This record gives sequence, C-alpha cells and structure tokens, in this order.
Amino acid sequence: MSGSALPFFVYGTLRPGEHNHDLFLRGRTESEEPGRMRGLVLYEGPGYPYAVEESGGEESAGEVSGEVVTALPEAYGELLGALDRLEEYVPGDPRSPYERVAREVTRPDGTVVRAWVYVAAPAVAARLRARGKLIESGDWHTRS
Repeated sequence: MSGSALPFFVYGTLRPGEHNHDLFLRGRTESEEPGRMRGLVLYEGPGYPYAVEESGGEESAGEVSGEVVTALPEAYGELLGALDRLEEYVPGDPRSPYERVAREVTRPDGTVVRAWVYVAAPAVAARLRARGKLIESGDWHTRS
C-alpha cells in the first residue's frame, strides 16, 4: 500500500470545526494543514458540499479550499476504509455518489503534493452543473 498511502484533501464536513472531523479524523492524523486544489468547483449538497471537477481546459480557474490531512501510518488503512464508507464510495460502482481520485493540492508554502480527494461522480456532477447551487468562494466554511 506504500505507493497509494497519499494524504487526503478534505473540503467539507471533515474539516476542523465540522461535525465529521472529530468522528473520523481525531486521533488518526499525523498532520492537518490548509490547502487549495485547482480545477474544482464546489456545490451545495444536502448538508455537505460536492467538489466537481471542471471540464474546461486552460480556463479551469476554479479552486477549492480545504485541509491536507496526513494519516498516522498505523491508522491509514482503517481511515481510508472509514472515509470510503462515509462518502459511499465503492470502486467501480456507478451508483457511488463520489469518486476517490488523486489530484495535486497546494500547501500554504507553495509546495504541491498529491492527495486523495472525493469528487462528485459523473452522474452527480452532471446534475450539479445543470441545476446545482455553486459555492462561489470555493470554501465550505465561508458559504452563505
């Protein structure tokens, strides 16, 4: 699993101060630091957000704010499974509302790291693009 033990980029209810942070991350992380992921836009969901990958080429200016979470090595497998269940992600299942994908995230010091991020699955993304409520700031904490 060493090649896939990536940190996680969280942007919604898993962020510090949100209800799922304590339930899933407390005691399982080595570090948590702010990050920004380009190429995504954020939409309101029923009590949680969806990050949607932009489909435009060079004009993809969307950016989502969140945290880069590095799991404790001994907790990684358990945390990965718990987050997959939380996001109802089943690899290869077209009914999954999210997909877990590896994307680049920028830390405050400008360094870039690859991290797992849960993005809206294609059918959900298409529905949100057509009639979803965009969170223009790209930040779940500052939505209104």
